[in-house]
Parts: sequence; C-alpha cells; structure tokens
Amino acid sequence: MADNFDLNNISEISGLSEKEAAERLAREGYNEIPSAKKRSFWAMIYDVIREPMLLLLIGGGIIYMVLGDVQEALMLLAFVFVIIGITLYQERRTERTLEALRDLSSPRAMVIRDGATKRIAGREVVRGDIIVLSEGDRVPADGIVLAGNNLTVEESILTGESMPVRKTESDQPVEEMGRPGGDNLPFVYSGTLVVSGLSIVRILAVGVKTEFGKIGKSLQAIEPEDTRLQKETRSIVRNLAIIGLSLSALVAIIYGLTIGNWLQGLLASITLAMAILPEEFPVVLTVFLALGAWRISKSQVLTRRMPVIETLGSNTVLCVDKTGTLTLNHMSVEQIYAGGEFFNIDLNTPKAPPEKFHQLIEFSILASQTNPFDPMEKALKELGERYHALTEHLHSDWVLMREYPLSKKLLALSRVWKSPTREEYIIAAKGAPEAIFDLCHLRETQIEELSKRIDTMAGGGLRVLGVARARFEPTSLPGDQHEFTFDFLGLTGFADPIRPTVPASIEECHNAGIRVVMITGDYPITAQNIARQIGLEPVERVITGPEMLDMSDAELRDKIMTVNIFARVVPEQKLRLVDAFKANGEIVAMTGDGVNDAPALKSANIGIAMGGRGTDVAREAGALVLLDDDFSSIVKAIRLGRRIFDNLRKAMAYILAVHVPIAGMALLPILFKMPIVLYPAHIAFLELIIDPACSVVFEAETEE
Repeated sequence: MADNFDLNNISEISGLSEKEAAERLAREGYNEIPSAKKRSFWAMIYDVIREPMLLLLIGGGIIYMVLGDVQEALMLLAFVFVIIGITLYQERRTERTLEALRDLSSPRAMVIRDGATKRIAGREVVRGDIIVLSEGDRVPADGIVLAGNNLTVEESILTGESMPVRKTESDQPVEEMGRPGGDNLPFVYSGTLVVSGLSIVRILAVGVKTEFGKIGKSLQAIEPEDTRLQKETRSIVRNLAIIGLSLSALVAIIYGLTIGNWLQGLLASITLAMAILPEEFPVVLTVFLALGAWRISKSQVLTRRMPVIETLGSNTVLCVDKTGTLTLNHMSVEQIYAGGEFFNIDLNTPKAPPEKFHQLIEFSILASQTNPFDPMEKALKELGERYHALTEHLHSDWVLMREYPLSKKLLALSRVWKSPTREEYIIAAKGAPEAIFDLCHLRETQIEELSKRIDTMAGGGLRVLGVARARFEPTSLPGDQHEFTFDFLGLTGFADPIRPTVPASIEECHNAGIRVVMITGDYPITAQNIARQIGLEPVERVITGPEMLDMSDAELRDKIMTVNIFARVVPEQKLRLVDAFKANGEIVAMTGDGVNDAPALKSANIGIAMGGRGTDVAREAGALVLLDDDFSSIVKAIRLGRRIFDNLRKAMAYILAVHVPIAGMALLPILFKMPIVLYPAHIAFLELIIDPACSVVFEAETEE
C-alpha cells in the first residue's frame, strides 16, 4: 500500500481537514452532475407556434382584429390555444411521470476528516478525501483503493458486466484514474455499488470529471435527430406553403386590381392559403400521437418525445443491452458438480437435488454471509431455502467463530463455525476453483479432470466457484487457511438467467423483419451463451471492443451487416455502433439502463431507457421509458407503432383529399368575380373541427 493504511486502525487516519475540504469545495464545486435543463413554458410554446399553419392562423386573427371583427379573430386564435394546450399537457404529464421515477434520496458517504469518521452528503465529497466503503454503499466519486478486505463492486451501470468485480489495493502512488472493467484493479467509480468487503479509498475525481460525469458531458454534444415523419411533414408543408403563398399573393393583387378592395383581397388571399395549407396536420398529429402514447403506456412504455412513436413503426434494428434487459440481472445457481456428476438446478420445480449434492450446497451456504448482499451468495441462500429437503443443512443455531477473507495471494475465503452439538470446529471454504484446489492439495491428475468440468461449465456461460470443507479440534485457530486440512466437495455454477419472455419476443422481431443486436460489456463466451438461449443468430460471429478499435468506420459498417453479437464493448463504442447502423440506412432502436448507455440512447433514432432499475441519466437520454423493464413490452410498443404509423398515413391522405374541394370553394368565386363564399373562420372551422373529427376515426383502425 502506497500510504500504509490499515483497515484495523482507521482511527489513526487523519484525512483532509475541514478547512481544506471547504476550500476545495468552493474552488472545484459540488460532487454532482448538472441535470439537463428543462425547457421553459415559453420555449415549449415557441416550438409549437413556429409551425407555418399556426402562423397563418395567428396572421388571420390579427387581420380580423385590425378589421374590428373581434369574434372572428377570437375564434381563429382559440384554435391556436387548443393546439398549444394539447401539446403542453402531454409534455408536462410525461415530465411528472419521470419525476416520480427518480430516486430523490441523496447518497451518503463515510468520510475521514481531521482524524474523525463522519457521514456527509455525497455531493460534499471533494478530491483528496479519504472515504470508507463497506457492503451496500454506493460509491460517491472516483477513487483508488488504499486498503481493502474482500472488496467486490458491481459496475454494470458503467461497463455492462453482470458480475461484481474484485478490487485490489494500490501498491504505488496514483493520481489519475484508469478505465473501468475487469477484476483486480485498484479503482472504484462513482455510482457503482459495493457488493462485499471493506475498504479505504482516496478520491481522485468528483463531479463532471468522474467516469459518470464524462458520459453526462458527452451527451451535451449529441443532438437528437428529427424523426422521418417530422422531416416528411416539414417537406410537404414547405412545398405547399410556397405554392399557397404564391397563389395567395397573386389572388390578392388580382382582387385588388379588379375589384378595388385591397383589404378584402388580403383576406381572400389568406383564405386561399389556409385552404391549400393542411393546417389540420398539427392537430391530427398531436391527437394521433397523444392517443398513441396513451395506447403504448398500457404496454408499460412511457413516451417522452411523441414524434418517436411514428419512428417505432419503421424500426429496422433493435440494439439491446444484455444485463438486465435480456437477463433478469439476478444471479441464480444453474448447475452443480459433485461426485463426478452434474446436476442442473431448476427453481421452478419442487424436486430437490439428489442427496449426493446436499453437502456441496450446505458448505456453499456456510461459506457465505448469513444475510448476504453479494448476488452469488444470495443465489446460494435462495437455493437452500427453496427445497424442504435441504432444511436440515441450514444451521441457524451454529456460531461463527472466525472468517478468513479473500486476498491477492489466495482468491478463496473460509468461515469457521461452532456447532452446539459438536466439540470440533467446522470450516467451509469457497472461491476460485484453482484457489480451492490449492487449499485441498489436489494431485495434478485430479486438477486436470476437474479443469475439464470447469471448462464445460464456463462454456455454458457460468461463473464457477469451488467449495471445500475441513474439521479442526477446538484449540487456538491458525492464522492462515492453508493450515486446515480441506476436502474438495464440488463446483457451483452461477448465471444471470434470461427473462422468460425474451425468446418469444426475439422470434416475433425476426418475423416482423426487425434485426436484434446484442451489445454488452460482458465476455464473448457469456454473450454467446445468452444468444443461444434466446435464439439470436448467428451465434458464432462475435465482434469485441478491442477488435473494433482496429477497424475503420467503413470497415465497421461492412462487418456489422452480418454480426449480431458485440462483446467487451465500452460506452463510446456503443455510440459508434449506433452511428454505424444509422450510416447503413437503418432505423435504430437502442435499449439500456446504465450511465454507459446514455450517449447511444440519445443518438439512436429510438432510445429506450429502463424505468425500474435505469439511471436518471439514461431515462433523460431516452425517448421512451420502459416502466416494467420487460423486453417483450418493447416488441408490443413496436407493433403499436407500426399500427399508428399506418393509420396516420390514411388520415393524412384523407386530409389532403378534403383540401381539394375547400381550395376550389375559396378560389372559384375570385376567378369569376363572385362574392367570397368561405372566409378564414369558415376554413378554420372546416379544417380544425370537422376534418380532425372525421380523420380521428382512422386512429381506431385495427392493424393490417
């Protein structure tokens, strides 16, 4: 350890003084990431009224005001307020739902200052602070481990790795953070969760300088693209506006020259412009998309940006994050090995494992915490409590006498128990298989045979632990685990099981012509195993993050046309993949829950954030929020998006058809020097009341 810190003598650590901490806080700011600025009330109104059709309505209302016809003016302006009101209501309702999803509790940090240990708000942690991390703590800022005891941290929100990673002590002074990902590194990162152990950490980066903050900062450089519907609608309106305004100007001049009433000519020209321009589009679009958002919400999908509903209908590639999206993000025991035999665990069946496996399960549980926080230890406890036949192996009356923790030299831990009915001590050990082999002093032939079994289990995407037992006469306990005489009991294999609904949803996507792509920070063998379980093909072809580093953008665009599995991918590579798919002409949907997913979520045509376990950063970046974190809900939303898009096209065709006779009624009287039949108020009534009321029938059309 660079600073010679000792976990057993925390009271001897002085840390920063309160004065130093206050000075750094004033100089460098709070340990927090500025949240995205909310659009003001007036900004939202501006975005609505800058549409050409609404500007015409406002222009007509102003002219009627000048003419002194207040009733007609108020009628036109009322339509404007209705459209603005619908849009504002939908956006505010979405924001309120998002606010309800946010975790409002402020994380806390155990910090050492002036030689005293105290708990402060995480936002008050400063660079250089010495903090104490223990099981269950959320890491408040990026730092380096100065001393640690069996420290494991869950970093999936940054790396996508489903399993907690081991942390080691730093053996030399370090002033800069390394990148997250992988075991046996001395760095811990803001927002990650301590699964087990105790450690002393020096903070090296806070706020926007953390890995968490860097990702948040990169989001500011990404501007969401307009949807295809927005682009096409803008193009139609622009073309019709040019035609309509040109004809209107001509009509105003002809009317003024032939009849002599320039003001009436101006009104006639506005009437014609309104007859040509489809000003119902904003109303119909708003109504269809608002109803679409309501329908999709019944499938547990919250719409943050309504135009993306139309994009759902044209989605061609669905990029999914493995951990927590395709899987449950909940470890379980999948397979055990003892006495030369494998046994596959199925917690959904009442049949307990055979008797020969009971001792393996018993000592796996004895080597774990009584009230575990570690995902694998939770899985072992769940296994023991699931089957009645294992009840006798759960020793609630045994007393824990000592624990030998994991170390850099030996990746195994042992727990010493005292039974009230026995004189001897019972020792249970679990850890990396090679460490357990070492404790049991196995012969080379035994190790070779067991290594084959481990390779079989690892090939199935399992995380494998070895388990051993020992007995010891009640004298003073030794200082090292190696002094016990251990017997090898077997192997336990853990996995993050897939969501039950995923295979059927993958098949439905395939039938609908939607390509599903898995992007994960986990290892290729794990990703391939999950792909086999969910039916994602081809399983053999995988591109890893390191391989992507050596590819040019053109080469990557070519490679991704035949590969659906991407492993060991870091955050910026997720964004690069999304951009590559878009460059190939694909309409990309991206799912994710971690901070590492946010840039890709924002860049994708359709960003889908997880609402249950997703971070605030991911939810703010996504256009859709999945409230139940169920992959099948995405497929339901895409199906509804296709129906909404199809029905919207029918409604638009109807509206354009209706404009032909309306334009004729506005133009013919002028050409034949007859009195004007339709004024702007009449046009507005026809187009903003009758047309939408009739076209909304198409919204309820069933899918074809």
